[in-house]
Order: sequence, then C-alpha cells, then structure tokens
Amino acid sequence: MTQSATGRRKTAVARVWLSEGTGQIIINDRSFEEYLPTMELQNAVLAPFLALSLTNKFDLKVAVKGGGKQSQSIAIRHALSRSLTHVDEAHRKVIKPLGYLTRDPRMKERKKPGQPGARKRFQFSKR
Repeated sequence: MTQSATGRRKTAVARVWLSEGTGQIIINDRSFEEYLPTMELQNAVLAPFLALSLTNKFDLKVAVKGGGKQSQSIAIRHALSRSLTHVDEAHRKVIKPLGYLTRDPRMKERKKPGQPGARKRFQFSKR
C-alpha cells in the first residue's frame, strides 16, 4: 500500500510517497542525512513519526523543489502529516493540534509597478 500527498510552505512544494517498510527516507534521489545535513531540519521531517510513535514503520520517497532547505523540510513535514492521516484517520487527532497539517501561506509580496519594491516608494521630492 502506497500513500501519496503534497505539502507546501512559502514556495517550497513537496510530494511524498509513503509505504510500509523499515524507515528508509529518500529525498530527491539522495539519502535523508545527505539532503538535510542538520539535526534541526531532520527533526522537522521526523516530527510526525515521533508524535505518533511510528518510527521505522514506513519508507518515505520525497520529491521536493523550490524554497530553501528550511521551507523544504517543513513542506515535507506537511505532506507526511497529510499522508499519515490518509493511512489512519485516528492520527489526525494527534497531528492537528501540533500544527503539522496547517499550510504556511506566507510568501514574498510581489513588486508593484511604479515603485522600487513591494512597499517601498521612490523618494519624494517636494521641489
């Protein structure tokens, strides 16, 4: 049984394929530790497994693009949480209060025409 889901944060988009296995995690055809070198990033991805006590019960294949490593790790966490709730609806009661199912919508505001940035204006000259 393979379960897939999509997670997003800012401009990062992660697609996750969850299958029963031994806990192997592959991100963009690279190992988990190689792709996310710091413990902080790794713990962000593993958080749903730890919250549900499902460590080493599922294999994870991830395709992620856009954003930085931090946003990508949170996008993976979002997708993983979604796929775990599809596996068993009872998981939702544990994951939802932790905020792992909430999509972070904050993105960079677009530059507007006739000004140098999103909010910045050209310098005003009275005379």
